[in-house]
Amino acid sequence: MEKITNLFKNLTWDRVRQFTSKYSYLISFLGLLAIATIINPMYFSYTNLSTLLLQASIKGIISLGMAILIIAGMIDLSVGSLVALVAGLGVVVLNYTGSAWIALAFCIVFGAFLGAINGLLVTMGKIAPFIVTLATMSAYRSIIVQLGQGGPFNVRSDILPQFRMIAAGDVYGIPNLALIFVVITIIVALIMARTKFGRYVYAVGSNEQAARLTGINVNAVKTMCFTITGLLSGISAFLLMSRLTSITAPNAGMSFELDAIAGVAIGGIAMTGGRGVIAGSFLGALMVQMIEGILIAARIPPFLNGLVKGVIIIFTVFLQRKRDSN
Repeated sequence: MEKITNLFKNLTWDRVRQFTSKYSYLISFLGLLAIATIINPMYFSYTNLSTLLLQASIKGIISLGMAILIIAGMIDLSVGSLVALVAGLGVVVLNYTGSAWIALAFCIVFGAFLGAINGLLVTMGKIAPFIVTLATMSAYRSIIVQLGQGGPFNVRSDILPQFRMIAAGDVYGIPNLALIFVVITIIVALIMARTKFGRYVYAVGSNEQAARLTGINVNAVKTMCFTITGLLSGISAFLLMSRLTSITAPNAGMSFELDAIAGVAIGGIAMTGGRGVIAGSFLGALMVQMIEGILIAARIPPFLNGLVKGVIIIFTVFLQRKRDSN
């Protein structure tokens, strides 16, 4: 009888551990939400949650692309600079054409093109993703700063009010940016969970050599991952244009890559590749924004935000390594 009882206890503990491991991102989100609510009892309200989605949306869309790359066993440090370059030139296209649709198409295509450059340098050039994107991070930023001579790219005054409503508007009280973020998350989640490409991404991230032996075109998958990340960063650049209506080249998109990586790490996606879900990246982006709000409420200097995010990334990866070793 005692042996049966112990066996039942072990099975129960294993199930609990499996559940907490599988849904760690959801447990972390609920725990952080509870802390925020304790600090501010009004935090758990429709207004605050919609504002949270609004504030996390632009960086959150980038984190979706970063999640795809990290699941595939890669990383992109250039997304912040890519956003600055695309947004700056996007303002030029918008001012010249007067059409938000043309500007959006430009941002998507140009962002995908820049992402593809990263992918081709990694696959065809046989250079590590970290090195390639570290180089393009510097290059993309330098290009836009030079083109703007260090000054801002301002949206034309006659089209500014209407263009600004893309980011500032809402649908039945739900901010446009929040809706766009949710819709893109659903699309990316379906691609990763229901398509052959999504399965290939997980396979490459789990074991690249085994994926190649099964007939998967690993180079094509890697290039497509970078291209999608660039495309999503291009969408974020367009939304940033609408929200700010003025792009300051030296500062636009600064530290977006850190926030994206932090969101992916907190969202439970394995930094070694091969494991994780897009829903985790979605909640991770919200948690990064919640942490910033908690730090402000605790009156911690904003200059320490980077320190806190860095510690979170290191701590999360440490927990992942410990979990994998068990």
